Amino acid sequence: MSAISSKAPDRRAQIAVFRSRPRVGMVIDVAAALLVVAMMGLMFALPSHEAGPYHIMFLALALAYGYRIWPVVPTVAAIVVITALSGWLMITHASEGVLARPELAEIPLMPLVLLVMVWHARRRVAAVKQVERMAARQLEAVDREREFFTDASHAIRTPVTIARGHLELIAAADLDCEVRADLEVALRQITRITALSNRLLALARLDSGDALQKQSVDLGELVRELVANWSTSFDRDWRVEGAASCVITADPEWITMALDALVENAVHFTAEGARISVRCRRSGGKCRVVISDSGPGIPAEDLPHVFDRFWHRMPPFGPMGTGLGLSMARAAVAAHGGTMSARNGAGGGAEFELAVPANGRSPI
Repeated sequence: MSAISSKAPDRRAQIAVFRSRPRVGMVIDVAAALLVVAMMGLMFALPSHEAGPYHIMFLALALAYGYRIWPVVPTVAAIVVITALSGWLMITHASEGVLARPELAEIPLMPLVLLVMVWHARRRVAAVKQVERMAARQLEAVDREREFFTDASHAIRTPVTIARGHLELIAAADLDCEVRADLEVALRQITRITALSNRLLALARLDSGDALQKQSVDLGELVRELVANWSTSFDRDWRVEGAASCVITADPEWITMALDALVENAVHFTAEGARISVRCRRSGGKCRVVISDSGPGIPAEDLPHVFDRFWHRMPPFGPMGTGLGLSMARAAVAAHGGTMSARNGAGGGAEFELAVPANGRSPI
């Protein structure tokens, strides 16, 4: 799922607006010019004390340049003119014996420091613009991906619905065993395509950021209802442990979908009678659901990929999936500010953990 921070862009936009305001820029320019003139006047008025105004003058220019990235030619021209005038004054005073000659070392040093700062500032501006262009291209790619998911899911639905209708009409007729077996294979593939279409559309909705309708939800109650539904259809050694108080703010549809994907994964990787344990608890300000099974576990080389889109393993006790169930589950949990992880249990089998922020304080 594409997650984009809203705070950083807002700050950058505010800075950009601040810098783009003509009045603000004019005020900075005028203030810098007046301060330069004032410091030059002090250098004239205070012989033998030129170093102080000279340093303040270039410091003010450096501060102003931090807000106003002036063009290169006017900037260099201004530095040359200011250095020439102030340098001429300091050299004149030194030749008259008013100013100590070692102070003349400041004449080339301060403009060089300012020019180095100008160089770094312009490099930084160029780097920021490059990053902004890269971010814009990335956002465009995300938008194109979201549009593709939405368009593809809608485009798939119509022909799949028509094909399913015709296949179901054929299934109602008297067929020999071989034809009916082939028909069941076709229907299963149609079901798989339908699930893929639905999950593509769900991912597009999640990525858009407009899919969640949050409310107070008892996560423990959702877990118990979910396991009750699955246990009626699949013969497993179901073990459920629900927290007494595990209330979260979430969209119940999406959290249920995420939990359903984890339970479905456990069912497909366990045989009849195998253990599937679902534990819900509250700790560290979060409500956690751990779903573990007594199946073959997850190979070490596969662990980094279990949540990747369109990546899947061949389940030994279920049909081939779409490769989107676990990735959609993680995206849904991330949209709620939570996390999802996968690991192998200490006693074998796989363990998936879902963690989302809990409401209120943890009970003592």
